[in-house]
Amino acid sequence: MALPRKVASANYMREREELFACPVCGSEMMVTEDCSIVCDNRHSFDIAKQGYVNFMTHAATSMYGKGLFEARKQVIESGLYAPMHTALCDLLKQMNTNVVVLDTGCGEGSHLASIKNEFQEQSDHSFVGVGIDIAKEGIIAAGRNYDDMIWCVGDLAKSPYQQTSFNAILNILSPANYTEFKRLLKPNGMVIKVVPQSGYLQQLRAMFFADSEKESYSNELTVERFKENFREVEIKRIAKTIAIDQELVPLLMHMTPMGWHQNNNDTAINLTEITIDLDILVGKI
Repeated sequence: MALPRKVASANYMREREELFACPVCGSEMMVTEDCSIVCDNRHSFDIAKQGYVNFMTHAATSMYGKGLFEARKQVIESGLYAPMHTALCDLLKQMNTNVVVLDTGCGEGSHLASIKNEFQEQSDHSFVGVGIDIAKEGIIAAGRNYDDMIWCVGDLAKSPYQQTSFNAILNILSPANYTEFKRLLKPNGMVIKVVPQSGYLQQLRAMFFADSEKESYSNELTVERFKENFREVEIKRIAKTIAIDQELVPLLMHMTPMGWHQNNNDTAINLTEITIDLDILVGKI
């Protein structure tokens, strides 16, 4: 008989409790038999029935709701981002070791879960996946949908992790905290940041922002800031135009800020293909 998700997640976290640091006082933590994570100074965080833990120490609001994460999961699991997943998996395999990977701004966890599945199919090394996001609805979905991973609601400004805990830190189409990334990275580890390139979702951009400055996009400033923070930087571009099922179009619009404030009727949007155009930035300290 399968264990309740809360208990199974607690057991999984207990085997890896050395990763955790109290976001209140910074001390070491342990996972108790009653499914809480408690530090030496008795600050306590309960593991929820969906299998995640909320490490937030202050109130936070997010513009991302349950519907967005449901749409995001369907779009990602359709394979639209498969070339990116393969490229990230290949980078992790090149480390030729067991990996502990933190996905910052992980949302509902679909990217990290896809990368883990591909890695485990192709490598004899182990993969521990940890996801953190400030958006509780995303982490609830991640805990509900993906087993044998660690899902945390939290803010990297008050990180719930010990220093030098991760071989790789993923930052996929999400804001970065480079100071914290460098604190959390193991020696010889790498930060992998994914940013849009000029052709990313260009079909939607042309539709919504035709003849405006937003129709074109440049990631130059983001790339320069990344280079300022790491001594060794590699950049790999992933660009592919992919056929898209019509039923995915309104979901893609729902998960993309471009579509949030448009007056267009979703059902009237007719796209047959979409361009995924991304830069993968790899940094080492």
